[in-house]
Amino acid sequence: MKRVLIISYYWPPTGGSGVQRWVKFAKYLPQEGWQPVIYTPENPEQLAVDASLEAEVPAEAEIVKTRIIEPYELYRKFLRKSGHGEAAVEVNPVNAQNKSLLQKSAMWVRGNLFRPDPRCLWIGPSVRFLKNYLKDHPVDLIVSTGPPQSMHMIGRRLSLETGLPWIADFRDPWTKIFYFKHLSMMPSTQKWHQRMEKKVLDDASAVVAVSPLVQQEFQAMTQTSVELITNGFDECDFPEGRAEEAAGGPDKDFVITHTGLFAADGNPTVLWKVLADKCKADDSFRNHLKIKLVGKTDSQITGSLEAAGLSDNVINLGYQPHAVAVEEQRAASLLILPLRKEPEYKAVLPGKLFEYLASWRPVLGIGQTDGAMSIILNTTKTGLVLDWNDEMSIARFIELCWQRHLKGELTVEDADLTQFTRKELTRRMAALFDRVTTQKD
Repeated sequence: MKRVLIISYYWPPTGGSGVQRWVKFAKYLPQEGWQPVIYTPENPEQLAVDASLEAEVPAEAEIVKTRIIEPYELYRKFLRKSGHGEAAVEVNPVNAQNKSLLQKSAMWVRGNLFRPDPRCLWIGPSVRFLKNYLKDHPVDLIVSTGPPQSMHMIGRRLSLETGLPWIADFRDPWTKIFYFKHLSMMPSTQKWHQRMEKKVLDDASAVVAVSPLVQQEFQAMTQTSVELITNGFDECDFPEGRAEEAAGGPDKDFVITHTGLFAADGNPTVLWKVLADKCKADDSFRNHLKIKLVGKTDSQITGSLEAAGLSDNVINLGYQPHAVAVEEQRAASLLILPLRKEPEYKAVLPGKLFEYLASWRPVLGIGQTDGAMSIILNTTKTGLVLDWNDEMSIARFIELCWQRHLKGELTVEDADLTQFTRKELTRRMAALFDRVTTQKD
């Protein structure tokens, strides 16, 4: 069995979407002839914990950990001691709205002194450690997955110093990621990022993107082959058959569910207005409407729901183990997936989209109607994407779903989702591993 070193900041028991991509690859790689060797921090920042994901790690996996210095945790402690509320330190500090002077100063420091990101202090120690480690525990291939992009810096330097082939897996873009422009960078820092992004793309043996639009953007920047391997869903997480009770009926609740991280800059205020207006006009709708939030939700989201008069309809479960989130998706009448209100998000395919598809429930996306997510939903006929401010279309869609719910007919058409299963995606990733290592030989 060949061995692949996977450099990943996120690993169980850390929870969240950033973990699942490579946990699932690691789970199925041994079946494709590859033993995963995971290099990850011993003490990472954990915004969410999901110990259940540890059961996904195969017995063949070798886990290697070293300690990391975490500036973010020091920053959060300082904010709390200086009197900032929890909203200032939750979900995503880069996107915090109405930043205080202290937050703005911290953002400048984060953007200009910690390059490419606050995990940069782990780069040098990791390269030194791994060079020694690989002498007694050789591997055939290196993979780095980011963000954080510091993981690619480790992979690049390790590849250059050992001669091993290296694949850079981008779960999100680098300089074209939506929050890049919010980092208060000086022009010289922005140019540094652009140069380093180009070096990573050029020096990698292969690059992997999770969205076709990101793949196109990267391929235009480099001669290195850029492969498309999306995120997906694990069939093992979804029991046979569909949750037919979610099709509805006049006596059943109409459950609108969102799972995963719900950040303030993805707040679908027009959707809340549409739901509130319908509650006022239709007592039956008001009595049966349930809005379930399953995951870490920004206080601005819950505050917006309260301002719309929907508090009595909200069930906020907070972060839940992955298996519970899947159950809630399958039990929903309608799944919602608002994108962040950033133009760069047009290229993004959220990881949870594929688990939404596998839940066989209608999906309402809110964002760019010509973006990557819209293409997937239109192709699979499992939902649609409407613009954030398109109140009339959102209202029509909610009314259509409600009427179908009352008739017990709120289902989606059959679609071939084979290409998005974790097994199929791992087969494609292993095939890339084989090509890269064969080219080296």
